[in-house]
Amino acid sequence: MSIPGSLTGSLIGSRSRPDACPGALQVHEAADGPLARVRLPGGVISADRLRELAACASELGSGVIELTSRANVQVRGLRSPVGFAARMAAAGLLPSASHERVRNIVASPLAGRGPAGIIDPDPVVAALDAGLCARPRLASLPGRFLFAVDDGTGDVAALDADLTFAGGDRLLIGGLDLALPATPTTAAAHLLAAAEAFLDERGDTPAWHITDLPNGPSDLHHRLTRHAVHGTGEREADASAPTGRGVEGGGKPWAGAVPGVVRLRDERLAVVVGVPLGRLSADQGRVLAGLSPVVRVTPWRTVVLADLAEAGPVTGVLAAAGLVTDPESPWVGVSACTGRPGCARALADVRADAARWVAGRTARAEDPVHWAGCERRCGLPRGRVIEMVANGIGYDERRK
Repeated sequence: MSIPGSLTGSLIGSRSRPDACPGALQVHEAADGPLARVRLPGGVISADRLRELAACASELGSGVIELTSRANVQVRGLRSPVGFAARMAAAGLLPSASHERVRNIVASPLAGRGPAGIIDPDPVVAALDAGLCARPRLASLPGRFLFAVDDGTGDVAALDADLTFAGGDRLLIGGLDLALPATPTTAAAHLLAAAEAFLDERGDTPAWHITDLPNGPSDLHHRLTRHAVHGTGEREADASAPTGRGVEGGGKPWAGAVPGVVRLRDERLAVVVGVPLGRLSADQGRVLAGLSPVVRVTPWRTVVLADLAEAGPVTGVLAAAGLVTDPESPWVGVSACTGRPGCARALADVRADAARWVAGRTARAEDPVHWAGCERRCGLPRGRVIEMVANGIGYDERRK
């Protein structure tokens, strides 16, 4: 894929400042206080760790756990960022001080057990995370650089991450299929090699993503095949004729995105839980931790509870806690940026306005609706979206 030089120049020009993506150690000074982000590779967090996160949110922060579009979590309004980081480290959520901001790995939330799943992404995620932390140079990756491990469903492959292991047999670069083969046992090594190649290709430019570079995906493809990264023990990649195919379905309602009950291939059940505006109260976090030994956070700001023998009692507890399990709930598809008071740029308390809008409805909107506090429109979802953009006296309604 080739990116027009003017567009690439604009992207890089807007990224001349240092990467300030927050972590658990490097916090963001928001209008409502320090904000810390904790990476969850694959979106996975154990019940014990979720309980500790909830305790930290209530004891040290605003009392809310926010879910991000990269299946990570963050806590706002921290009174003691140092104390928060220490407790995250003690809980095992901060395994590498040097690499903590680059452990951005999303994975298919049904973990290969949904109707279209082919592989279990968890071993690939674990190997990738361990290899990432073991390579000192990769600590210099941008905090927004994203890896994805797709189980064959096509859900996280459609996010166009910088590097994706997809379908159990290939590597995507910037969302494009450029004929680079891989297997579940070699995928982590290939993803790490490709990340190193991105740093080589980037040089001294401030690019955050592969697609920020002129001809980034194709140049990275040539670099990898020239050095025979994918030639050992597998069929050779055809460097002369990359297909350039993307992965379809960016607007598809994936199983991990829509609340409801999903029957897994082994006949057990999973519940996809909607989290209104992606914000869990500490109490809601504790409820989730009490229902499953493992909770999976998704890139669509939902969570998944799996391995359930029956769903009825669980959905009842979740509904009582203010969480969403009805796929037709008015909350489905509604998102918002931080807004006031957390963001100094915001012209409105968009979360409160979005909540009032939802309260006046009886069913989900036909298209997703995103509420934004200013023209930056942070958090805008992919695909077709109705945008409600604050203008200081109300909102402009737009269709993307």
